[in-house]
Amino acid sequence: MWWQVVVGGIITILTAVIVEYLRTPSLKLSIETPPIDVNYGAGRPAKDMRSLRLKLFSKALPNSLRWLQRAPALQCRGKVTFHHLDDGQDVFGRAMAVRWSASPEPVPIQAITTEGVRIQIFDPMRLTTESRVHVYPGEVELLDVCARFDDDKDCYGWNNEAYFCDPPWRNPAWRLERGRYLVRVEVTSSGQKCVESFRLVNDVARSDFRLEPATPDDRQRVYSAA
Repeated sequence: MWWQVVVGGIITILTAVIVEYLRTPSLKLSIETPPIDVNYGAGRPAKDMRSLRLKLFSKALPNSLRWLQRAPALQCRGKVTFHHLDDGQDVFGRAMAVRWSASPEPVPIQAITTEGVRIQIFDPMRLTTESRVHVYPGEVELLDVCARFDDDKDCYGWNNEAYFCDPPWRNPAWRLERGRYLVRVEVTSSGQKCVESFRLVNDVARSDFRLEPATPDDRQRVYSAA
């Protein structure tokens, strides 16, 4: 019967749509806890550093659907904007490109020529302010948000620019004074977009410097100001 052909075609199309939907990468951002504290000692731009980072998790399919093999999130790139807590207005009026924590530091490679001369080689791929990663189902990639050093009251947005600013690490282009802020992070990959907001707590001692989940009102302020 003709109607059986039509129904069969509709079922085939719906099945293909559902399978494609299930295979689409599913990303989630969350706070890395506890924050990372590093003691560098002498000879570095700072002796002590607390780094605030986020985790980008690519959700895997349930065991019953693993045969579908969810696609990886390819070429993940992101941006961060910092906002005033009271009204959600963008502090800098622009976005900071994300640095993925596991990506190589954009520092020159040390080498020695055949004549014994020490030289520095710059890798153009490391100098870009935007880094990208692939995140496979069930895996996590960390991304940097900001850092605070020694006895400073201010904190600084952290990405590849921090390695070349003056002074190093304390990038004046992304300096945030003592206070509390909202942070909006947007990660884009494979036609998918993952957006989340957080509170940045910077009116406390460095040992308590942290990110917190944003409230629904926080998210609304950031959304309204965008």
